[in-house]
Amino acid sequence: MSDNAMTPATITWIGDANGFVRLLDQTRLPIELVYRDCRTVQDIWEAIRVLRVRGAPAIGVAAAMGVVLGLQNTPPERFSERLHEVTDYLRTSRPTAVNLFWALERMEKCASQPDNQSLERLWQEALAIQKEDQEMCRRIGLFGADLVAEGSGVLTHCNAGALATSGYGTALSILYVAAEKGRHFRVFADETRPLLQGARLTAWELAQHNIDVTVICDNMAAQVMKEKKVDLVIVGADRIAANGDTANKIGTYGVALLAKAHGIPFYVAAPSSTFDLSRASGVDIPIEERMPEEITFGFGKQTAPTNIKVYNPAFDVTPAELITAIITEKGIIRPVQAANILKVLEG
Repeated sequence: MSDNAMTPATITWIGDANGFVRLLDQTRLPIELVYRDCRTVQDIWEAIRVLRVRGAPAIGVAAAMGVVLGLQNTPPERFSERLHEVTDYLRTSRPTAVNLFWALERMEKCASQPDNQSLERLWQEALAIQKEDQEMCRRIGLFGADLVAEGSGVLTHCNAGALATSGYGTALSILYVAAEKGRHFRVFADETRPLLQGARLTAWELAQHNIDVTVICDNMAAQVMKEKKVDLVIVGADRIAANGDTANKIGTYGVALLAKAHGIPFYVAAPSSTFDLSRASGVDIPIEERMPEEITFGFGKQTAPTNIKVYNPAFDVTPAELITAIITEKGIIRPVQAANILKVLEG
């Protein structure tokens, strides 16, 4: 189990440095609770690519563990060459979530001088990344819990819970800690098209915790806000630029615009590893475009004409000026400006 004991562990290493990775296959939720054993780096690449494991922090942990799998049984004289082959390969799995690249760079530095203990060091580093993620998630929840007042209505988009991390989650960590403090509130979970991570995953998670959750279609958010059922919005992030522009699941930008129009605070919850200070603004963040079949054959049923053109970006970027605050494991960044970001991250 994860440190959030009501939600099954997203990712677990089984055995010693020559062991394997066990993933909760999120493509099978909420109907089936199925685990998938990954014994090769190709298994991890596929799991990341097809969203068996998803969420920026969890992708980072999976990638780090994938490096260990890819280096098993590698002779010392080939270790450096193989390490770069494996990390370059894993970098091609998904382009937007910066935690993937951050974790791979960290693994490369860990084994920059290969010797007979290199595999053991890589394994320990992957486990350290996982443990740090769990600790960061918990601290995000502690910093953000007081934003959720008694009786408030919270809107979420996509899934930024325990399923997206190896611990409490990011956005949902705030809700879990608020609930632990005895606070009562209601959550509206955007369905999050086209893959329904809100309906399939967030609603499932919150129900495990007996938190009051209502699923709505993405195009209902404005009406729910107009009816004054929403007091705050909390979302996660896949990459945050130096100025605070934030890439998250497609549709987040629209929710932020709606929140601004209705005078509702819009919060982003993310660990420091999700910040990419090498990107000056959101214009510089690469946006993944996914397969058209996710829209035209959603969950196996044809829902659009054959051979129709499709545009399917997986993420959008919310400008910093629409974000009330960013909650990190190091504190709350408010207002969201480059100088404040550096102050909190370096503090």
